[in-house]
Amino acid sequence: MADTIRYETSDGIGTITIDRPEKRNAMTYAILEEFIAAVRHAGQDDGARVVIVTGTGGAFCAGTDLSDLSTVPGQRREGRGSAEQSDRWWPIVECPKPVIAAVDGPAVGMGAEFTLQCDVRIASTRARFAWNFVHRGLVPDTGAGSWLLPRVVGVQTAARLLFSGEFLSAQQALEIGYVSQLVEPEALAEAARAEARRFSGSPLSMKLIKELLYRGLSGSVDDHMARHVDALKTCFRSEDHKEGVAAFLERREAHFVGR
Repeated sequence: MADTIRYETSDGIGTITIDRPEKRNAMTYAILEEFIAAVRHAGQDDGARVVIVTGTGGAFCAGTDLSDLSTVPGQRREGRGSAEQSDRWWPIVECPKPVIAAVDGPAVGMGAEFTLQCDVRIASTRARFAWNFVHRGLVPDTGAGSWLLPRVVGVQTAARLLFSGEFLSAQQALEIGYVSQLVEPEALAEAARAEARRFSGSPLSMKLIKELLYRGLSGSVDDHMARHVDALKTCFRSEDHKEGVAAFLERREAHFVGR
């Protein structure tokens, strides 16, 4: 994996860092491929129970590097993937583990979309978010802004953010429930790790819960309950369920294996 996208694990926590501070961690097509690959790798890494996504240099991700984009002919810019390739459009949603965004500084365009795809967002007091696609003649480029954002903050708030392209401050993001916590920049990394440590339950349970959460955003209750029953049957047959019950009865900490 190239130096621009770094992946590290420690104490069961995987951290993906976008490290291009001279460009405010903006994405080129090549770096985007590295990022998607890093998210896939983290999802398959048995050494990571939870994943944190963050940036360096006082920025999360300033979106697409327009100087790189200008070198790609318009007809080729559509080549991100076909509609059914959800692991390319929404790699973080597709990751089978909880993913926490640790946001310092700007998260703009694609960067804002990446924070939206995360399950939990913790921000520094200098974080700010903008879905500025209308100022570039675009719709939200991963499709998350037009689908997930209204489900997170409500249709009216999402519409105002998307139609205006204006910045959302860290405090405003907290007030509308877009982020769960604000901390000073120097405390951000530890706050994200503290949040990750809260997710200490069964990896299998968390994977199935995440699937139920996101698939439950569409479709009928009947469809959801069919998936729920299948997930519950999987849990009852799993080693993690057996261990969870045994740990409770034996008054000890559970040691889950994700199966």
